[in-house]
Amino acid sequence: MHLTPRESERLLLAAAADLARRRLARGSPLGATEAVALVCDEVCEMAWDGVPLGEVIARARSVVGASSLLPGVPSLVPRIEVEALFPWGSVLVHVDAPFGQEGYSERSGATVAASASIELAAGAERRAVLLRNTGPRDVWISSHFPLGQVNAAVEVTGPGGRDAAAGCRLDLPAGEALLLRPGEQREAVVVVVAGSW
Repeated sequence: MHLTPRESERLLLAAAADLARRRLARGSPLGATEAVALVCDEVCEMAWDGVPLGEVIARARSVVGASSLLPGVPSLVPRIEVEALFPWGSVLVHVDAPFGQEGYSERSGATVAASASIELAAGAERRAVLLRNTGPRDVWISSHFPLGQVNAAVEVTGPGGRDAAAGCRLDLPAGEALLLRPGEQREAVVVVVAGSW
């Protein structure tokens, strides 16, 4: 069997996560390596199933509790990052406090970002467009994909039509995506990318 480096890494991660599951099943605490592998494996599987990014991150924090770890492991792993394949493409998933470390989130920016209102692409010009999937298959449009290069089955209407979408991207947080089912039509806000006009 010929595997790409990415496929080999994914299988190694799955094997380490399986070891973690077996240890947890018999009541043994986890070390850092297998605990990280288990969280990463769950993140990758949720991404594969198309779970929204925000939900993936929230659920990742509950995969392994601090009580299931060897002493000192939570402080050794303040964050986990793993590249996960979502239906719309690969996303680097960043999970702060992956083992539910108490007090950690108060020191990180995660709590501030969750409770404060942060304007994305502040000051950027925005436009409303209508997107319609004229094709026979689902189409995902990720947050920062140039709309001028979007799948030809997606019809863009609004001031200037598809030309108005050139130099624009969806007004979504990084890593999010919009799904258009066959025949579905949705209104969306787009952001003019700096330097495009």
